[in-house]
Amino acid sequence: MVTRRADVVVVGGGLAGIVTALELRRAGRHVVVIDRDTPERFGGLALWAFGGMALVDTPLQRRRGIADSPERALADWLRFGELDPGDTHAVAWARRYVERSCPDVYDWLRAHGLRFLPAVNWVERGRNGDGNTVPRYHIVWGTSRELTRRMIAALHAITAPGSLTVLHRHRVTALQTRAGRISGVLAQQTLGGAEVTVDADAVVLATGGLNGSHEALRRHWPPERPLPTELLNGAHPFADGQMHDEAARLGAQIVRPGEMWNYAAGIPHPFPHFPGHGLSLIPCKSALWLDHTGRRIGPEPLVTGFDTHWLCQRVAEQAKPWTWQLLNWRIAIKEFAISGAEHNPRIRDRQFVRFMLETLLGNTRLVRQMQQESPHFLVDDTLAGLADKMNALTCSHDIDPAVLQATVDAFDAHFAPGANPQDDWQVRRILHARQWGPDRLRTCKPAPLQLPGAGPFIAIQTRLITRKSLGGLRTDLHSRVLDANDAPIPGLYCVGEAAGFGGGGACGKRSLEGTFLPGCILTAQAAARSITGV
Repeated sequence: MVTRRADVVVVGGGLAGIVTALELRRAGRHVVVIDRDTPERFGGLALWAFGGMALVDTPLQRRRGIADSPERALADWLRFGELDPGDTHAVAWARRYVERSCPDVYDWLRAHGLRFLPAVNWVERGRNGDGNTVPRYHIVWGTSRELTRRMIAALHAITAPGSLTVLHRHRVTALQTRAGRISGVLAQQTLGGAEVTVDADAVVLATGGLNGSHEALRRHWPPERPLPTELLNGAHPFADGQMHDEAARLGAQIVRPGEMWNYAAGIPHPFPHFPGHGLSLIPCKSALWLDHTGRRIGPEPLVTGFDTHWLCQRVAEQAKPWTWQLLNWRIAIKEFAISGAEHNPRIRDRQFVRFMLETLLGNTRLVRQMQQESPHFLVDDTLAGLADKMNALTCSHDIDPAVLQATVDAFDAHFAPGANPQDDWQVRRILHARQWGPDRLRTCKPAPLQLPGAGPFIAIQTRLITRKSLGGLRTDLHSRVLDANDAPIPGLYCVGEAAGFGGGGACGKRSLEGTFLPGCILTAQAAARSITGV
């Protein structure tokens, strides 16, 4: 067995772990980072993510005339997340987030050379206006991949005293204690199985949530909520919750592991990186959301951008584990999108002119790509032909072409002479969204689905897809892990998703969306400050 010595061990090589190591190295500490993945995948889920961030009262918001403040954001956060006022640690982290997201995330990233797209988007508005009351969603220019690579480059560029060691392809199997405090970790190579002991004054857990493990996810799924028989995996496959359990063995609190931030419209990745790998679609607001029989889910239609938590529960309660997005070519080229860096190359590769052209003229490239690559993306000139393809995909006769036609006719009837399109809830929500400029650019003006020249028709078979854990290890504002008496466990810290983005669940039941990357940064900074005393 090899034994190493460090000031601090950081367990996990995602964004939270990298930022923690970065700040520790700047303070001259000797740091060992232990990461289960390969060197090429150093950065974890952040390498694949889109890079959206909920930020409060930024210069970009002010330039757009958006009147925001920490007080307003906190009111939105507590109301929408349904936080328990008695959960002092979660509420404290929510307050820390809204007060510090501008100086400690926005300004901090700008100082590292990162930039944001000029538009601020408005997401998670709430079904009744009870979510984000102003636009807060900032998009990193270059996506989260650029963010992660900049952080890694900054980490390796540090010349301060101390040193950095990154053990790739190593998995921590146990936390070690000595004289009543955490004294290091026991790790094992994933190839070969050789064991390594790292002695340290402090250990920082940055191991992500538990949504990468379907076994852990199903074990913690709230019994009062519907659980579909099938789910796609949009989390990191190494986010399995095992280090949560190891910390709990030493007295740590695991808080609300059943609170999760999943997405309602996933499709299998055409070229999966791991078993069950899914892509999270950004559902088209103008698409009709149908059940497995081709009937519109209601009575309140499902529309993205208002309450993702509610959407997921509605999808999970359906009779079969899939739903359908029904749209046409006109809608698809303007609204269809996939979350993540991989399918947003114009933003990822910072091709501004091409990005603007696709925004203004339509993203035909992505629509044709999915038509070619995904068997779950069906296209046909007629609704009857589309119904046949939908049934062939599911090996069933669930879709009656007459029912599908009647579903579309009922929606289109709202646009007939003398009718009022706003009698339809979905149309009202689309018109509400289009009042904000960036949404108007990416959302079609309401029209009949059978509008002449708008075809062909498209049906996308979607499933619930896992993403992030909202619960985690209980921590204080110093990112110290707390025991059952809310006392810090000496030498043990937790950051990012493993800590529920602060406090064991700072978001409560719902996120205002885009709170996760900043939550990783803020909790990592807090841990480094506490360890170094800076």
